[in-house]
Amino acid sequence: MFRALSAVIALLLAMAFPAAHADSVAQPALAMASTGQIHEQDRPYYEACAREGLNASECAGRLIWFKATAGNDRFHTYVFQQRVGVLIDWFRVLRTDERGDRFRAWGAINDPNCCTPGSPNCPAKSLDETFGLDWCPGDEELLKYVGKTGYKDPACDFRDAPLASGDPHGPADQRQSACDLKFGTSTGALGIRKFPNPRFDLDKWVALNGRAGSWAGYNGKIPAAGGSDEPAKSRLMDGSVEPPFLIGTSCGSCHISFDPLNPPKDPANPKWENIKGLLGNQYTRISEIMVSGMSTNTLEWQMFAHARPGTTDTSAIPNDQVNNPGTINALINIPQRPVHEGEQVLKWRKATSCEGKPEAICWCEPERDGKCWEKSLKTETVHHILKGGEDSIGALEAIQRVYFNIGSCSEQCWVNHFSDLRQLDPQQRGFGQTPFDIGQCRRDCPNFRAIEDRLVNILDFFLSAEARATDLQEARQNELKKVSRTAEYSEQDLLADLEAEFGDGAVARGEQVFKQTCARCHSSSEEAAAGNFDAIDFHKTDANSGLRADWMGNDKPTLVSEVGTFRCRALHSNHMEGRIWQEYGSETLRAQKDDPNLVEPSDGGRGYYRNISLLNLWAHAPFMHNNAIGPELCGKPTNGDNAFYAQRPRYVDGKTLSLLPPDQQPACWEYDPSVAGRFELYKASMDALLNPDARTPKVTLLNQDVTLRVGPRLYDGTEKEKLLGFSLTIPAEIDGRGVNAGTLGNFKHKEFVVDLVQAKFKPDEAKARLVKHWGESEGEKIFKDLQGITEEVTSQPNGLVEALKKRPYLVKEIYSSCFAEVENAGHRFGEDLSEEDKKALTAFLATM
Repeated sequence: MFRALSAVIALLLAMAFPAAHADSVAQPALAMASTGQIHEQDRPYYEACAREGLNASECAGRLIWFKATAGNDRFHTYVFQQRVGVLIDWFRVLRTDERGDRFRAWGAINDPNCCTPGSPNCPAKSLDETFGLDWCPGDEELLKYVGKTGYKDPACDFRDAPLASGDPHGPADQRQSACDLKFGTSTGALGIRKFPNPRFDLDKWVALNGRAGSWAGYNGKIPAAGGSDEPAKSRLMDGSVEPPFLIGTSCGSCHISFDPLNPPKDPANPKWENIKGLLGNQYTRISEIMVSGMSTNTLEWQMFAHARPGTTDTSAIPNDQVNNPGTINALINIPQRPVHEGEQVLKWRKATSCEGKPEAICWCEPERDGKCWEKSLKTETVHHILKGGEDSIGALEAIQRVYFNIGSCSEQCWVNHFSDLRQLDPQQRGFGQTPFDIGQCRRDCPNFRAIEDRLVNILDFFLSAEARATDLQEARQNELKKVSRTAEYSEQDLLADLEAEFGDGAVARGEQVFKQTCARCHSSSEEAAAGNFDAIDFHKTDANSGLRADWMGNDKPTLVSEVGTFRCRALHSNHMEGRIWQEYGSETLRAQKDDPNLVEPSDGGRGYYRNISLLNLWAHAPFMHNNAIGPELCGKPTNGDNAFYAQRPRYVDGKTLSLLPPDQQPACWEYDPSVAGRFELYKASMDALLNPDARTPKVTLLNQDVTLRVGPRLYDGTEKEKLLGFSLTIPAEIDGRGVNAGTLGNFKHKEFVVDLVQAKFKPDEAKARLVKHWGESEGEKIFKDLQGITEEVTSQPNGLVEALKKRPYLVKEIYSSCFAEVENAGHRFGEDLSEEDKKALTAFLATM
């Protein structure tokens, strides 16, 4: 048993080493809403639909996108903590007494209709009424059911758009009950929703916290067995005390953003007209939110809280042991987004009968008339979604998968398919991932069916006017109109201003530079596909959509070694055969050839980035999939405990990759969603993009030692537990050099432990396998070092640390999913341009 524990510790210690719209739904959205009484909390959403001119289907999709949690409130309250072992402190994020600090701390966008109890005109007069959170419309009903059953979710009154004509599952409306969309009410942060917890005990809560509106006792720390050397536990782990609310998230929690065309005067107090649902929130600190209940010197906090604002790790929950934060997609001009023909897609499609076909490939929903689904392999035309193009079986399915990534149907469908990081026995379930089964999930999870039956509405929202491009010319014109309603700012005015700043003729010259240097990847036009770049008209509009015809990207996969940027995201493996999201990747995706220039494995479709759109680049800096090229962003909140950038600076010495001293750290740029603020950030990011040798390297390092206590714990009735075992420390610095936090996420500890054990007990088998994979010389070296480690490790666990210190290449190169360290390297295209051409290119792209 002790040796088994030592093996578990080996993995932790090793981490310490550096290394098309339906014609039947064209009725106006407000007409749909007027067919009956609507919830007051929905009124701003219908008003927004009217402002944007959305039809009934588009508006229904918008409401779902903003509000539907599809049942993930249990996931974010219980499953994530219990299954992954990571705690979310929702009160810390949502507490109403820090509402004014919420955007600066967490990047969360405040709901304009919510208020702090006791503030002028707020219906709630005390924090006790709302248990310390904001009061929001709908709470007058929801708060009655805290600690009680019987709450009727507002989604039950959702008014569906008419079923699209020709739907195989029509003509009768057989959609799953809208109740299963699960809206709840707002928490005060858009996209984060709350539900009354029927298991809440008010008396127990008050006894612990002193009053209903306080969370002081619930968020208090429990002394740890190891004393001050070990992170204190939190009562968030105490299942005997239930919180008043269950918290869920909608897709909008990451995608809702400030409108670049109409930013708020005060980001902490936006108005509804300042808010869009599809552009992506480039300020969100979703990673820090997910570990908000963890001490900063825990392994979990150090592994999660490394993503930059506006990015999220696509495998943070269904972990594939690849540290790969990526930006939240800006969903702009979707009707013009490229599609790819002739791809082999194995998926479920709508059918009207399953007669004579086995349930494994054809299933009809009980008590429905011909509402069936059939699984088959067909050649289709699809989009390439996500940064590596992984979601590639259709736009509807890509939208559906987002709901799983935020926790929907976790217990019924997928949580048991991802790898348990603590399971080291290859013969046990949870050692590796297994494919999530869409057919099984459809049968067993009503929330899945509720979303699936309305995916066409969400896609229509994606194709709506709300997703149109946000051009700089229009943004500047809107700013002038705030001063004078008759003010005008034309395309010629924009050109004149850009040329005054970047030089005479800069825009026209920049267009030619772009055609010669960039259009090969960043154009969707037929001319670019044919190699006739001089013929491209970037300002041409599409006759059908009225949008700019060129999407400024082709979405085709490019080898990551050619792009040269931080490659870990391209090595994301959850869509490979046998992995959790297998059914969301096409056979064509998985047939892509390996990148021959990588040492890391890049099979199964990995090793590529899709060429993203450069539309509205002026509004979406910093750049690249990880927001690393350009200035670092920070919120500078009043509460210093939430000043995450101050806790984790990233600029390092280019030779040693050690953190630069504080006086040499470039200052972070404070969140500024204004038109002028976005443009200044764009220019600085373009400068960094086009001058790679001038970039100060960025690496995310551990900012604290991480102490782990291992061994059985005994309770003797006192405040402290008794620990039988030992402590281990992952140092923040070794031999004067910082430890890369990415090493924690990339270390393939399971392979390491298996090989370590086999080198001891099955040496011939282990040696043969290592030689076959790495070649004779390297394989024998690895084998001998593994044997050496087993001999050197004694009963003192830190003996393993010393053994691995002698062989750091094992952690950094052999048992790592990604060897990359510098996060703002690569994409050197354009570095040889003259300074005049670089300015011209910056000027031209500002017009797109």
